[in-house]
Amino acid sequence: MSDRTAPLRFSVVICVYTEERWRDILAAVDSVRKQSLAPLETLLVVDHNERLLARLTEEYADERLREEVRVLANAGTRGLSSGRNTGIAAARGEFVAFLDDDAVAERDWLHHFAAAYDDPRVMAVGGRTLPAWASGRRPDWFPEEFDWVVGCTYRGLPPGRVRVRNVLGGNASFRRDAFAAAGGFATGIGRDGDRRPLGCEETELCIRLARALPEAVLLIDDRAVIHHKVPPVRERFAYFRTRVYAEGLSKALVARSVGAQKGLESERRYTTRVLPAGVVRGLGDALRGRAGGAGRAGAILAGVTLAAGGYALGTLRARRGGPRFSWGPIEDLPPAGSAAVPGPGPVAGTEAVA
Repeated sequence: MSDRTAPLRFSVVICVYTEERWRDILAAVDSVRKQSLAPLETLLVVDHNERLLARLTEEYADERLREEVRVLANAGTRGLSSGRNTGIAAARGEFVAFLDDDAVAERDWLHHFAAAYDDPRVMAVGGRTLPAWASGRRPDWFPEEFDWVVGCTYRGLPPGRVRVRNVLGGNASFRRDAFAAAGGFATGIGRDGDRRPLGCEETELCIRLARALPEAVLLIDDRAVIHHKVPPVRERFAYFRTRVYAEGLSKALVARSVGAQKGLESERRYTTRVLPAGVVRGLGDALRGRAGGAGRAGAILAGVTLAAGGYALGTLRARRGGPRFSWGPIEDLPPAGSAAVPGPGPVAGTEAVA
């Protein structure tokens, strides 16, 4: 373990793109400013929206606030990955955390991230993301096994601090050395406003990181909690259907980029163990007369079918020269060889996949 005596320095990156989330953005920033472990800075990266850029610059123009919150324009192409890379390049902290623009972090969010970095081999730490349903409650038909559809932690992950293949980008942190070793987030296929997301950039980056630094450890600590807003449109089956299909397309790109063995190792366990158990649970609830049981079982089966269809089409497109992951080094970072990872040793937590 490290002999750390000073608090770790975190730069928190929040990527934003629309004024429609104005109140959400302010709430996200406010939750970071109230952390028990104060961050070095919060970086608001605006994705090619001049009006929003000007409005946020004015909002945080006060001299005291400017020391805490920096407003930046996305220096790359439109999209979430370029925004994240812009934030990484501008960050002054030794650790970079990411928070979605429509989420709020609990007070000890950064504190729990920092505790996991006591082990110098740990290169990334994610947290637990809970849905904040616009309607005030989970739709009866919506299975917890598919909470990733709305950007949240899903049923199937074990509790505690666990080792994972990849963290989820809306609630995650990395050592800056990780980007020096592996490069930045892949661009050209990720989220771009409200368009259909061809993403999984976090998965691809984490697998690439593990290849660059074979002894690197990636963790999720479920005490590092954020609450992610789920708007009404995302509570509907139409969104569920579109999102799981897009996930299948994305997984095909990941498999094409890093190989099916690594790209799908977590998904195999998920589809062969977690989802069948969910179907049985839903049918059991239906037999007991509990609301939504049959709907949840049906949604799981529909989700598997749609994701498989997206994966099949994505694989075909990839073979025909369709979109690919494209990534490069982050400017202003030290050279890749500067990231040193100690040899094997005990890691707190149990093995899991994400």
